[in-house]
Amino acid sequence: MTHDDSGHEARAVRHGPFPVQFRRLTVLRTERVTPRVQRVVLGGEELEGFHSAAPDDHVKVVFPTAQGLHLPVRGPSGLEFPPDITPPPMRDYTPRRFDADRGELTIDFMLHDAGPATAWAQSARPGDVLGIGGPRGSLVVADAFDWYLLLGDETAMPAIGRRLEELPAHARAIALIEVEDEREHQAFVSRADIAVRYLHRRGAAPGSTTLLDDALAALVWPDGEGFVFIGGEAGTMRRLREQVIEARHHPRAWMKASGYWKPGVSNHHD
Repeated sequence: MTHDDSGHEARAVRHGPFPVQFRRLTVLRTERVTPRVQRVVLGGEELEGFHSAAPDDHVKVVFPTAQGLHLPVRGPSGLEFPPDITPPPMRDYTPRRFDADRGELTIDFMLHDAGPATAWAQSARPGDVLGIGGPRGSLVVADAFDWYLLLGDETAMPAIGRRLEELPAHARAIALIEVEDEREHQAFVSRADIAVRYLHRRGAAPGSTTLLDDALAALVWPDGEGFVFIGGEAGTMRRLREQVIEARHHPRAWMKASGYWKPGVSNHHD
């Protein structure tokens, strides 16, 4: 298969970097979407002017501590806090949905056995506060491709779900998503022609399987020109990216791959 990627600049355009503004937001409501996913909807006056142009944007989330919620400022050495404040936990998350008209920002939190994000998300109630910064930039992928292929584990589900839901009616998309089991399935409402296939670990450690590798290898590659998104565990992401480029001869310019996490590494992002 051959590709003419001469027009890719007009179809996948990077915006930014933008100055990072930190905002103090308030929890409006929460919802347990699946046993491992806690959805938190945020709002407040400081959400005014927030902008998220791409489904796989990420924001820096700042969690409150016993000292309260303290937001950083950008100094000569990066993000800085007052000298009497212990730097709070911060993590990167994908905005699952942003509704400017309603003034609502939705973030889905993956629940793990431990960690500040899981502890906060499980106990979050309306009126609680949370800090966010960014997005710093966006890769805006046009709706002009013949198809979209979305690959990832549950950590990529917010980006995959948002992309599926934002695609126009004429678009076609295939999603391969690795999760623990059927209880972690999510339903996506889309105007586009979408096909979602879930792959089940069933007790295997996240990041330890080749479920996505095998499903991608067996996939009948669609005709025409497409854009590929890959997100999830860093090692798996690299293998999938290599398979797309080397085995499928897909143009690098028509793909984005992000390593969201790595076993044993806190707050990893490639």
